Amino acid sequence: MILALKTAGDLVEMYLLDASGAVLDQKIWHAERRLAHDLLGEIEKIIGDFKKLSGIIVFSGPGSFTGLRIGITTANAIAYSEQIPIIGASGEDWILSGLKKLLDGQDDKIVLPEYGGQPTITKPKNVVK
Repeated sequence: MILALKTAGDLVEMYLLDASGAVLDQKIWHAERRLAHDLLGEIEKIIGDFKKLSGIIVFSGPGSFTGLRIGITTANAIAYSEQIPIIGASGEDWILSGLKKLLDGQDDKIVLPEYGGQPTITKPKNVVK
């Protein structure tokens, strides 16, 4: 089975695919501000046993700075711990292009996010002592 994961915005998309690309199961939900808290549990619910996975396709961007970091880091950790290939993909057909790369034997080893712009990070406030 192949896990496909997109966490580029508030709407999280997770699909469990067979080798032909047929969707075996899926979950789409609004993560709001709970993505880091909920993501791994939701993946475990849809997969059951990580040993069943033969590969991961993760949407690499562009998208939310925080959402991409959480999703891609989680996918990278699963791929590393289970010693399975991982592919980063983008665009409208991210699942199909990622599936093609997996079936061709490719492995990105580690996926880096493509944010599409500079992250908006709050500057530290001056602390008065």
